[in-house]
Amino acid sequence: MKGPKLQNYNKEFQYYIFDYLCLVIIDLKGKTALVCGSSQGIGRAIASEMADSGATIILLARNEEKLNSVMSTLSSTNGQTHSVYTADFSNTENVLAVANQIVAEHAVDILVNNTGGPAAGKAIDANTVEFLQAFNTHLINNHQLVQAVVPGMKSRNFGRIINIISTSVKVPLHNLGVSNTIRGAVGNWSKTMANELASAGITVNNILPGATETERLSTIIQNKSNKMAIEQDVVKEEMLNEIPMRRFGKPEEVAYAAVFLASDKAAYITGTNTVVDGGRTPCL
Repeated sequence: MKGPKLQNYNKEFQYYIFDYLCLVIIDLKGKTALVCGSSQGIGRAIASEMADSGATIILLARNEEKLNSVMSTLSSTNGQTHSVYTADFSNTENVLAVANQIVAEHAVDILVNNTGGPAAGKAIDANTVEFLQAFNTHLINNHQLVQAVVPGMKSRNFGRIINIISTSVKVPLHNLGVSNTIRGAVGNWSKTMANELASAGITVNNILPGATETERLSTIIQNKSNKMAIEQDVVKEEMLNEIPMRRFGKPEEVAYAAVFLASDKAAYITGTNTVVDGGRTPCL
């Protein structure tokens, strides 16, 4: 292949590559994302990946020092000015006040509801206070945040609400009685919100992470090890044997799903559960 033919071939190949990249690159430039629980773990990974895709990030969690540390790592190559807000998610009134402050100062296009799960234990052993606290921490705070951001989303005819829940929405997990119960409630609340907000250009979707390399997973392994008097490596091996991919997930792998659901490419996806668990969940 010589001369003009080679030039035409190269040009056609370049066009092909350009078209392919246009299909796969997620562009969140001009969007503002409020990411809860973003001081560590999955929340931090989502904030980082969304910033890399061009979004302006509002970090929200309890620890201001950790949040400022996270903010210093976020990409600002697209001229973003990221910000930090603090709230105690065990206090619903505090969360509501901070949510109202945020929407008064920012136009939120993307909301990521993400909060650490309830402590492990059997449902039969849990007292009512544990259920009520978990209900407030997860469902009530999620609802208040949604109510705060939705008016602005409606005015722009665009909104993405992404709830980080758990695979227990599909199949209850052993020894996570309170979490199983509350996560199921959040899942059904989310589907209801999706139906109610779809006509306004707002999508509502859930991401269901499996065993992911976070501090919560380390705590679960340690607690089970202590309770059963077995080595942590044995606990890990038992958990890995339940996962077809034979490894734990990485926070950024959950974040990739969140970035896609936040984008224009997911405009016709709403009311769904996206499982990110290496194949562990035994049902469709």
